[in-house]
Parts: sequence; structure tokens; C-alpha cells
Amino acid sequence: MISMENLYVIKIGGNIIDDEEKSKSFLQSFASIKSYKILIHGGGKLATKLADTLGIQQQLIDGRRITDSETLKIVTMVYAGYINKNIVAQLQSYNCNAIGLSGSDANIIKAHKRIHPTIDYGFVGDIDSVNAERLMHFINSGLTPIIAPITSDSNGQLLNTNADTIAQEIAKAMSNYYDVQLIYSFEKSGVLLDANDDTTVISSINYNYYSTLKSEKKIFAGMIPKIDNAFAALNNGVKKVIIGKAEELTNLINNSSGTKITNE
Repeated sequence: MISMENLYVIKIGGNIIDDEEKSKSFLQSFASIKSYKILIHGGGKLATKLADTLGIQQQLIDGRRITDSETLKIVTMVYAGYINKNIVAQLQSYNCNAIGLSGSDANIIKAHKRIHPTIDYGFVGDIDSVNAERLMHFINSGLTPIIAPITSDSNGQLLNTNADTIAQEIAKAMSNYYDVQLIYSFEKSGVLLDANDDTTVISSINYNYYSTLKSEKKIFAGMIPKIDNAFAALNNGVKKVIIGKAEELTNLINNSSGTKITNE
């Protein structure tokens, strides 16, 4: 029998991971959620710091990391290793029975190396499919999946994959079995009219308003892929998408803060 209970798919931004107090506050709120939940995390600044320490030059194009073979080793160690297990350990201390995974584990996410006509992104992965049934198995076993943004292809090649996109794809896949709410939580209070003013939160955005904001260049570049992911999720069965401040997770769930992305 298909369950249509609530499931929260929550993505936590790297800047929160880098802040010990904010991270602690977020994880305590996350652990207190009584419904089913999945957490997807980014990497923060630790991978860049480690690369600098090891003398491995980092290359970014439009804010996206080019993942060469040495960088892949670093992001795998940091994202799927230290950060993932640190989050799991903290959640266990808050009585949340978490299990740390990457996309490769249990073949949860199948991906392929990004193909681009002019740019070689290196070992960056784009998602082909999500094994929702496998994730359901963990959830139904009383475990909370904590997923690092590392995937692999059918040939066993590890790939660095965008965490926002992973959250969207997991939310879409799980919406066949649950009433899914997708929450993008990060350091800002929501989508802002003025990126430097946290009081200019837009409470609700539909697609027409989003198009207007983009054409008027009132949304900063890093937010556009997040909102694109939000609409992709809504168009594929996800019930609600909220973008907002990580420390206000309970309010985001209760719809009393952040920005609601809507098809209405």
C-alpha cells in the first residue's frame, strides 16, 4: 500500500555548515521533526581550504567548481567523509537515528559525467535517476538519510554533483509515495529583493513574478538555479517548496517565514 504521509526533503547550505552555532541550531530543529525526513548537504568552505593547503588550484566557472581528479578526491573526502559523518554524529546525539550516505551508496542516485559543448567541468555529475524505493527502505527502517553530494556513473566513476539539484531530484522521486515538501535552507531569510538587506524577503513567488524579477535583474545569480529547481519540483509532484533561513527551520515548515515558491 502506498503511503502518502508527509516527507520533508531539506537541503542545508554550506555557509551554515561552516558556522558551528548555526549548524547546531539547525540540526536540533531538524532532529525534532516528527515526520519522515531526508537531509541533503553541501560542502561549505572546507574543501576549498584543504585544496589550498595541499596546493591544488581550484577553478570556478560561473560559480561552479571544475572538478579535476585531485579535486574529486578532496570533495569526496570532505563531503562524503568528514562533513557527512559529523552531521550524522550530531544528529545521533539529538536522538535522530541518522544514516550517512552518498548518491553512490545503495545505488541511490545514478548519474553521468556532464556533457557541455564548450566547457569541460571535469568529474561533475548530472543526475539520471533516483532510487526512491531504496530510500523508502531506509525510512521505513526508522533511519533518516543524510546525503552527501557525491554520485557515480554506471562505470564506477565518482562524480561531484550539485546538492540543490540532488534535493530537487529526490523530492520529485519521493513524491510518488509521500506528500513531499522541499525546503532549501541557507543563511538568508528567503528570496530577497535586495540581496544585501535581509528584511526584503519576498513572501511568495509564482512563475510570472519570477520571470519579471529575472528580467529586471532583481534576483542575484546564485538564487536563480535554486528557484529553477523549485519550479521543476513543483511541476513534478512536489506539494510545496520553501526557501529560507536555516535557523528558522521550524517556522519554514509551519509556513510562517521564508519564501514560498508556488504554481498558483
